[in-house]
Amino acid sequence: MSTTSWFLVSGTGIRHRLPREMIFVGREDCELMLQSRSVDKQHAVINYDKEKDEHWVKDLGSLNGVNFVNDIRIPDQKYITLKLNDVIRFGYDILLDVL
Repeated sequence: MSTTSWFLVSGTGIRHRLPREMIFVGREDCELMLQSRSVDKQHAVINYDKEKDEHWVKDLGSLNGVNFVNDIRIPDQKYITLKLNDVIRFGYDILLDVL
């Protein structure tokens, strides 16, 4: 297993460590909570594949905005593999860099 830690970093420099397990991203009752009106209560999921040592993000059919990786819209209910230096947008105004 990799010893590398992955982080999501906000535009203000706040770092969110990505655990090696599934987490939910949203406005309420999620492991990664984002405060924005354009983020749903449960907006997306980030999953970890132990065999490939990869994190994947999936839009959960969000109504209050969509998810983008590097300005490319994530199709509903489809996992996208995250790579170093990817930029993720949740809703209309939450940007996070993958480090």
